[in-house]
Amino acid sequence: MDVEERLKLITRNTVEIITVKELREKLETGSKIKGYIGYEPSGLTHVGWLVWIMKVRDLVEAGVDFTVLEATWHAYINDKLGGDMNLIRQATTIIRKTMEALGVPVNRIKFVDAEELASDKRYWEILIRVAKKNTLARIKRALTIMGRKMEEAELDSSKIIYPLMQVSDIFYLDLDLALGGLDQRKAHMLARDTAEKLGFKKPIAIHTPIISSLKGIGRMDTSGLSKDEIAALFKMSKSIPESTIFLHEDDDTIRRKIRKAYCPPRQTERNPIIEINKYILFAQPNFKLVVDRPKKYGGRVVYESYSDLERDYIEGRLHPADLKNATAEALIELLRPVREALLGDPKIREYIEMIMGSVSK
Repeated sequence: MDVEERLKLITRNTVEIITVKELREKLETGSKIKGYIGYEPSGLTHVGWLVWIMKVRDLVEAGVDFTVLEATWHAYINDKLGGDMNLIRQATTIIRKTMEALGVPVNRIKFVDAEELASDKRYWEILIRVAKKNTLARIKRALTIMGRKMEEAELDSSKIIYPLMQVSDIFYLDLDLALGGLDQRKAHMLARDTAEKLGFKKPIAIHTPIISSLKGIGRMDTSGLSKDEIAALFKMSKSIPESTIFLHEDDDTIRRKIRKAYCPPRQTERNPIIEINKYILFAQPNFKLVVDRPKKYGGRVVYESYSDLERDYIEGRLHPADLKNATAEALIELLRPVREALLGDPKIREYIEMIMGSVSK
């Protein structure tokens, strides 16, 4: 695979890369590229996570030496799963199984948990140095990366540690590249700025799109908010089951949720059904979306590219109901082997049930 092929594979299905020039230069040197993503093992896997999971697959295939950080302590600080570290650790097992079922070459990935990092005194040395080089106001502005408001740190000061940890993770692992959703932009920019002050490598930041909530954005005023803040505010959420589709859910549940989803005609922005097609379904090799409808409404049509689908939707030739029906069936096909892998493993099934039980309390 030459430089252009690797660059195309790494950059596809992303919304921002800081910077493409740095990435190209790194590829052209032929040197090893070390990349990572850190995720909170915070509950059950849902379709919004497929975007970064599939991007990990791309990066590994492009020859990136990749690490997945299972951010257990980060999830604890962020009050996930009631702060139950046992459940948080169980959630990491579910994600590994999901990645494997989606064809991610997990044997070529290094998995590290935050507890391993925190056991090394050098990690805390880096964290203190990061803190020394940044103001409290700058750190508080980065709290949106964990879906929190700045004032929440007034009630729980551990929240302040979270952005410092995320930056320290990158420096400790000696990374060239940091992958994350657009909602992680502030942490990555903090890392890039701080790297220059401390003499660490300045990480290239790759940001993937955030799939919007199935419930839509409603009438909320988003003026004054940055793109990453809007993405964090309106993304699918495990804590709001009707906002997303969990990977273990049955076919009828998937159909019901898609049927009820926000999907305004002719509008693609913040349209979760459009986003599922663009960033998940059409990201699969040789994917085609089959729309079966009565002849009087246009008859059967097969979309071989997302651009054709988007054009017809904007121009009104594809009705939201028909798009929803086709999307539901395509998503069911994609998720079936994942669901079978998760529910077919007795231990994973037990973990899913335990996490569901904890959330319902």
